[in-house]
Amino acid sequence: MVQILEFSLPLRMKMNFGLTFRAVKGLCMVKHSRQYSHGSIGLFVPPSPPVDPEKVKELQRFITLSKRLLVMTGAGISTESGIPDYRSEKVGLYARTDRRPIQHGDFVRSAPIRQRYWARNFVGWPRFSSHQPNPAHWALSNWERLGKLHWLVTQNVDALHTKAGSQRLTELHGSMHRVLCLHCGEQTARGVLQGRFEALNPTWSAEAQGLAPDGDVFLTEEQVQSFQVPSCARCGGPLKPDVVFFGDTVNPDKVNFVHRRVKEADSLLVVGSSLQVYSGYRFILTAREKKLPIAILNIGPTRSDALACLKLDSRCGELLPLIDPH
Repeated sequence: MVQILEFSLPLRMKMNFGLTFRAVKGLCMVKHSRQYSHGSIGLFVPPSPPVDPEKVKELQRFITLSKRLLVMTGAGISTESGIPDYRSEKVGLYARTDRRPIQHGDFVRSAPIRQRYWARNFVGWPRFSSHQPNPAHWALSNWERLGKLHWLVTQNVDALHTKAGSQRLTELHGSMHRVLCLHCGEQTARGVLQGRFEALNPTWSAEAQGLAPDGDVFLTEEQVQSFQVPSCARCGGPLKPDVVFFGDTVNPDKVNFVHRRVKEADSLLVVGSSLQVYSGYRFILTAREKKLPIAILNIGPTRSDALACLKLDSRCGELLPLIDPH
């Protein structure tokens, strides 16, 4: 599930990627250091060995034999687009801080927590929404276009698969690009909400050092106290991103839908996920029950390595474009 972090930061922050965010007089500006603009992939992608030609051949054989391939992607496919994740060794957020996710119940019950979340999201949104698909996203979109990919399930909320043109797609944890009212369920595009934030906070200013997963940035308590949060334009209720926060559950209808897609498949490929969260891992269990062959492409160990017939430790964007979906 999506793990939105709630930070109470000291003046000296533990993580600094050379990014400075500033929102002032309704405008959001992002300054990038030379290190980020020239080496963003290295900031968020853990070290991996060079692509092994023999492993490429093994994955090629796996894909060639697959007629109804289901692919499940996680945060590891988007780190190469400049989006940090939580669990990657050395570069994931958990590896560098002791901060833990905000709970869904706290967000729902507490107006101050919602204010803190939306202030950080307001500052981080211009950068987060500008991320673009990398070669791995485009490869999977091409597989779908050529009839190789039966269904794509993503645990990510960044909409990069949609930007790449994927249509046979389930966003298991929702999308940051949509906002829901907690009272009436009204859905709003996140970009539209940005304009409402700007109108309510014409003189508000904040700076942050560092970028967290899912559009989050780091702000102090003092910075967010004066930030104004709009309510639902329809009923006046509180707003929440259309994502599954930590402590919440995926809609049962969506879970059942994905289970049906897995049962229709003849093979399953995991791309960029450690499968530590049960909301994705349960589909591996379904695949195992069906005796489907499972391949995993992920830098570092996963929860399901013992269940896979093939495990590859390579960058998704380097390996997937090498595969001929025919």
